[in-house]
Amino acid sequence: MRITSVSLKGPFVPSSIYDIAIIGGGASGLAAAIVAAREGARVLIIEHDVEAGLPLLATGNGRCNLSNESLDPAHYLHPGIASRVMGPTPERSIADFFDSLGLIRTSIDGRLYPITRRAESVRDVLLGTCTRENVAIECACAPVVARYDKTARTWSLECQRPAQPLKAKAGVDAKAKLRALRRALHDARMTHVAFQARAVIIAAGGKSSSTADIFSLPHLAASPVLCPLAATPCDTAGLPLESSALKALDGQRIHATLSLSGCGWAETGEVLFRAYGISGIVAFNASRRAHAGDTLELDLLPELPDAALHTELERRASMCAASPAHNPSWFDGLLARPVASLVFAVAQEQADLESLGHAIKHAPLAVTGTADEQSAQVHRGGISLDVVNLATLGIDLPQSPQLFACGEVLDMDADCGGFNLAWAWLSGIRAGRAAVRAAQETR
Repeated sequence: MRITSVSLKGPFVPSSIYDIAIIGGGASGLAAAIVAAREGARVLIIEHDVEAGLPLLATGNGRCNLSNESLDPAHYLHPGIASRVMGPTPERSIADFFDSLGLIRTSIDGRLYPITRRAESVRDVLLGTCTRENVAIECACAPVVARYDKTARTWSLECQRPAQPLKAKAGVDAKAKLRALRRALHDARMTHVAFQARAVIIAAGGKSSSTADIFSLPHLAASPVLCPLAATPCDTAGLPLESSALKALDGQRIHATLSLSGCGWAETGEVLFRAYGISGIVAFNASRRAHAGDTLELDLLPELPDAALHTELERRASMCAASPAHNPSWFDGLLARPVASLVFAVAQEQADLESLGHAIKHAPLAVTGTADEQSAQVHRGGISLDVVNLATLGIDLPQSPQLFACGEVLDMDADCGGFNLAWAWLSGIRAGRAAVRAAQETR
C-alpha cells in the first residue's frame, strides 16, 4: 500500500477494479475508507491536495476537537436528519471507532480531544490504519469526469494529476514542505489517469460544487459559517454608533451572552471584539443563524441578573462621589474601561443607573454580514439531502447507482464544539458500510 504526497510517474492503470473509490481524504473519507477496508473491500482514496487528512491539522486550534460528550441533534442544521444518520448512541459509536484505532481521548469542558492535545495524533492513527488495511491513497489527484457503465456496473473516474512527481527541498520543516508541494502542484503540467470502482463515495468537503457537477447532482451553493461576524454597535434606539466605538475595543476579550432577537437563540462564552465586529466561538455559532440586517444583543455581565446588577450599580454610586457620566473609570472593578466606554456610547446621553444597566444587559449589534470568510471552519450548502437515502447515504437518483456521499459535502453543518467532526466520522462510517454492500452486489 502506498500513501504519498506526490504523484506517480506516467499513466497508472489499476490492475483490477476497486470495490470503492472515495473522492476526498478528509475526516469523513478516511472514516469511510477504514470501515470499508475492514469489511474486506479494496479501497482507493482520491485526494486533491498533496497529502490526505490535512484539514484535521487546523481543527481545534491544532488540537483537533474530534467530538463532543453530548451530541445533541439540536446543534445541527437539520436535527431530525442528524439524529437518523448518527444513530441512537452517537457518542458510543465514535468512542468505539477511535478505540479501534488506538486513539485515547480526553474531555475539556465536554469537548473531546486526543490525549496528546495534538491534531497530528488523530491524522496519524487514521493514516496508519489505512496503511494496515491496504487502503490506496492517490494524492494531488482530482476527478474531472465520471461515467457509469450499466453493463459492467462500475464507475470510471477520469482524474487529473501532475505528470511528474512533486518535489520539495530536503531538510525543510513540515509546513515549509507542504507549502513547497502545493506551489509545485499549482505549477505542474497535468496528465490524465482513469480509475474504476464498483461504488463511489463523495467526501470532498464543503467547497465541492465542481465534484457535484461531475455527477450531475443538485447542489446548494456553499456559504461560509462558523466565522466572525461583521457588525456595528448601536445605541438603545438602534442607531449605529461611530466606528471608533468598535475600533477602541479591537482585541478585547469578554465573557458575555450573545442572543439573536426573534429566534430565541442565546449562548454564553468568550466574545472577541474586532474592528469589523465580533469573533470567538460564540460569534462563530451566531454566524450560523444571523444574517445581514439582523440585530444581536450582548449581555456584558451575564453573571449578574438584572436585579443584582441594579443593586451593584446603586452600591457603586454610593461609594463614588463622582457622577458616572461618561467616565469609564467609574466602572473599574466591574467592566474593563474599553467595555465601559461602549456602555456609555450605547446609553448615549442617558447616564442614570437604569439606562446604564440596560446598556450593559442589552448592547445591540447590527449585523452586516460575515467576515474573514477564508478562515470559516465549515461551509453551509452542498449536496441536497432531498436526494439522499438517509439509511445508506446513497444518492437516490436514477443516474447515480452505487453512489454515496458523506461529511461536509452534504447540506449539514453544526455548532462549534466537535459537532461537525462527529457528523464527519459517523456519516463516513455509514456511507462506507453501505458502499461495501453495494459493491458486493455487483460482483
